[in-house]
Amino acid sequence: MLKNNKFESKNFLSNFDMSTQEVLNILEIAKNLKSKDLNIKLKDKVLGLIFDKSSTRTRVSFQVAMSRLGGTTIDLNPTTSQIGRGELIKDTARVLSRYCDVLAIRTFKQTVLEEYAKWATIPVINALTDLEHPCQALADFLTIKEEFGELKGKVLSYIGDGNNVANSLIICGSLLGVYVRIACPKGFEPNSFLIDKARKINDNKSLLKITDDPFYASSGANVLYTDVWSSMGEENKKEQKDKEFNGFTIDSNLLSKAAKDAIVLHCLPAYRDKEITDEVIESKNSRIFEQAENRMHVQQALLSCLLS
Repeated sequence: MLKNNKFESKNFLSNFDMSTQEVLNILEIAKNLKSKDLNIKLKDKVLGLIFDKSSTRTRVSFQVAMSRLGGTTIDLNPTTSQIGRGELIKDTARVLSRYCDVLAIRTFKQTVLEEYAKWATIPVINALTDLEHPCQALADFLTIKEEFGELKGKVLSYIGDGNNVANSLIICGSLLGVYVRIACPKGFEPNSFLIDKARKINDNKSLLKITDDPFYASSGANVLYTDVWSSMGEENKKEQKDKEFNGFTIDSNLLSKAAKDAIVLHCLPAYRDKEITDEVIESKNSRIFEQAENRMHVQQALLSCLLS
C-alpha cells in the first residue's frame, strides 16, 4: 500500500534525508513503475544534470528515468558552461532554479553539493559525492527486496573499500533494519561520523559490524556486495590499494560461505578478477545487471516524489 509520496525534505543529499517510511515508499513506487502498475507523468518538467565526474549508469539512468516520466533533461557539462570557468555556485544555483525543476549533481565534495542546495530554490539530488552515493543504495535495496521480499533481518556483507557506496549502505541498512557487515583492510573503514550517526537510527546496535575478515563477514550472508577498490580521483593510489586489498576478492570460495540462496551485487564498473571474479559475476547468484536496471526505476520514483 502506497503512503503519502511527498518528501518532508526538499532535497535528497543523503540517505539521512529520508525516514524509514519514505525509503519504503520509494521502493514501492519503483516496483510499481517497473511492473507498469503505476503511471506517473512529469510533463514539461526539466531535470538539469551537473556532473563533475564521469558516469555511465547514473547519467543514463537519470536521463531515461526523466524521459519515461514525460520530462526533459539538460546535461550541463562543466567543461562547456560557465560552471567550469569558476562561476560562483550561489549564482549558478539561483539561475538554474529559474530554468529547471530539479538538479542532479555528481561531484567530489559533499560540501559542494550542499552549497548548491543552499542557494537553489528547486530540489537537489546527490548523484554521487566522495562521501555518499544515496541513489545507488536505493537501487541496491530494491534489488534485495525483489529477491527476498522482506528486508528487515537480512544480512548484507560488503567486501572492499569503505567508500561512498559503503557509507550509503550503512545508512540505508540502519533505516531498514538490515544487518550490514563491512569487511575492509584496517585503515580503509567507512566514515566514522556516518557510522556513529547511523547507529543512532535504530535501537538494534548489532545491525552494523566492521571487520577486517571477509570470511567472517560473508558467513551466512544473504547478500555479498563489492565495489572497485580505487574510486574516481584515486588513480594514484591504485597500485598500493591493489596490494592492500589482496584477499578481499569475492570469488567462489567466499561465496560458498554465504547462504545457499545468497545474491551478489556490484554497483559497476567492475574490474573482473580484482574485487570480484568473472566467474561470480556470471554465476546464477549474480543480480548485478538487475541492480543496474533498478537505478532507473528508483530514480523515476525519486523524481516523482520530489516533484509531486
